[in-house]
Amino acid sequence: MWRCGVSSLKPNCYFHCKRNYLSLSKSNLTKHPITKYSNYSSLTMTTITESDVGILCFISNLPGFRGILKQRYSDFIVNEVDTEGNVVHLTSLDAPPEEGETKISDQLNKNYASEIEKFRSLACEIDVDQLEAFINQITSGSEEDISPIVLSPDSDKSHRTAMHNFFKENLRFLVTDTVDGPDSSSKCIRVRLNSGNKNKGRNSNKRKRGDRPYDSRGSSHWPAHLGNFLRFHLFKENKDTQEALGLIGKMLGIQPRSFGFAGTKDKRSVSTQRVTVFKQYASRLAALNDRLIGIKVGDFCYVKDDLLLGQLLGNRFTIVLRGVVADSEDTIQASAESLGRHGFINYFGLQRFGSGSIPTHHIGATLLRGEWKAAASTILDPREGERNIISKAREYYKQTGDIDGTLKQLPRHLVAERAMLQCLKKSPGNYLQALKAIPRTLRMMYVHSYQSYLWNHAASVRVQKYGSSEVVLGDLVYSKGDDAEKTEVVPPEHEDNSLEDAYDCGQLDEISGKDLPLEKNNLVKVITASDISTGNYNIEDVVLPMTGSRIIYPMNEVADVYRDMAKKDGISLTESVHNIKEFSITSMTGSYRRVFQKPIDFRWDLLSYTDGNLALSETDIDKIAKTKPVNPVKEENPTNGTEGEEPFNHLEQLESFEDEKKFSTDDNEVEVSREAEPPQVHSPPDLNSLEPQKALKLAFTLPASCYATMAIRELLKTSTSVAFHKTLNQ
Repeated sequence: MWRCGVSSLKPNCYFHCKRNYLSLSKSNLTKHPITKYSNYSSLTMTTITESDVGILCFISNLPGFRGILKQRYSDFIVNEVDTEGNVVHLTSLDAPPEEGETKISDQLNKNYASEIEKFRSLACEIDVDQLEAFINQITSGSEEDISPIVLSPDSDKSHRTAMHNFFKENLRFLVTDTVDGPDSSSKCIRVRLNSGNKNKGRNSNKRKRGDRPYDSRGSSHWPAHLGNFLRFHLFKENKDTQEALGLIGKMLGIQPRSFGFAGTKDKRSVSTQRVTVFKQYASRLAALNDRLIGIKVGDFCYVKDDLLLGQLLGNRFTIVLRGVVADSEDTIQASAESLGRHGFINYFGLQRFGSGSIPTHHIGATLLRGEWKAAASTILDPREGERNIISKAREYYKQTGDIDGTLKQLPRHLVAERAMLQCLKKSPGNYLQALKAIPRTLRMMYVHSYQSYLWNHAASVRVQKYGSSEVVLGDLVYSKGDDAEKTEVVPPEHEDNSLEDAYDCGQLDEISGKDLPLEKNNLVKVITASDISTGNYNIEDVVLPMTGSRIIYPMNEVADVYRDMAKKDGISLTESVHNIKEFSITSMTGSYRRVFQKPIDFRWDLLSYTDGNLALSETDIDKIAKTKPVNPVKEENPTNGTEGEEPFNHLEQLESFEDEKKFSTDDNEVEVSREAEPPQVHSPPDLNSLEPQKALKLAFTLPASCYATMAIRELLKTSTSVAFHKTLNQ
């Protein structure tokens, strides 16, 4: 049974973390010294720690305990929360009755004498005969190519409109458009077979090789009564969002950019999110369910608009920490209740800084300094910890400079590297242009990562200097009501948290070029003595800026962190050394982010289990299987969930965070070793043992751009790196 995260404990004082980082031992807490600021002048570092990126403090001074994060990927379930506050679930795998493709197929097998007679009332005899022959060719199942027909010239626009409407209403397997006539005053109607149904006559079930639709993303002559986009729910296990959509796109024969989604979801997890695809029938996607491995699609509907990054309120997490060992259950209860009551420091997690051995904020700093060649080399050069095939390709390019040879070796998922090399092939030595060839969402990640690096350090100093229980003079807060002293209006900076390289940047089309929606402005003010005396603001209102040209800094010592750290890295926050706007902090407006975040609709429960191979949470597929037999999602280690609970609708609580909506990043998998951790307080249990073990099950919602791993870090008081938690499995 779930327990809610309400505590009667008094507010915990902050942990004074100037001497951080905590490790647990059997007898006491050992504190390991760190420097005040971490400077990274060298790019030879192969791993980064939480302290390297400013993750230094905790809110509570409660002791931590042992727990394994993501022992199984089904221990980390993520369900998107849409803009209406609804938790997104996969509830059905069936396609709705088609009003386009299915009926068109049926029409190919009927007699069209009555339709021809109707057409006779609109057209001349020549056009009637031409259309009748055209239809006979299609319905006969002819193996010959079916070429469009062009009707007689027509200068009457209203008559042409009536002709177009006739085909839409009576012959929906045909599509029409208007082409130039023999003279400037006339136009002709062209009639052709709907590209999605070409070669689908009575005797033909196969599509010829090379028979491509008019629109590379799907049918260019979509039924007018349907929305241009098919929206569906994507359920995936142990795959990142782009990888899953890449597989679906390959099976459908469409470009990756045909898909739209609100945010990337964690790889090592079970997640459900909304996706849109341009002009595809639900039946085509539903038919893929039996072939897809670790992926299911369903809950189809047609909509007018595609999804854009950032169009979500947040994510609902269901997380199981296994192998829990603590001094007592009271310790676990106190920590869980403290997390629910006081929340956590809203750090950008390790995932924000990349999964490679070269952290993304290093590259971001190089770009901000205008060192184009150095930035390009950092992205392309060999690095430690990568698979052998990638290392060989990088080394080959460094030694030979052979771009064609390197591209043959380099895996296609390395989008940034491939885009740069293709550009350098056309423009040798133009490193700036090569960097701009990287898809924008990916290349902007580097600069955003550096902004996050500064923000994390500033947040730590805010906690170190002033605690986590009350506002102080000079703090920044979101203004409330008609506060006359509000001083700054800044639109939130849209961030791209897609850390996985998934798009082939050469595959661009018009639907990928839409601007992100503008959000309502943030109203920010500096806390005064009057504000403190009236008590209008509390610690939850405190924000810190993401650096930019239109933000203000706190009027206290926290502001020095930004300037001091940027100066050490050779970066000015007020002047740019180059004129490339997208790689300049002074050309960005900036934004604000809450320093402290409470989990919403927080629940927790302490479970007992003996078989570590059994799931302790119920996935959407498990729920569907209870009501209707389905083919299980194919995976390496199948799970059979037996327990779960439906999350609530979170609209009311999440709406208060709309000012801060950013791209969803809910803790993407980090593949490389992050840090060597000190010894832990408890010996790990034998995971293969049948002895009862404890697991802590958590369920909560976070606004978009908040990291669930930072909530887990506050709970356990240990590192959230994948490498560290892998050691607990050994």
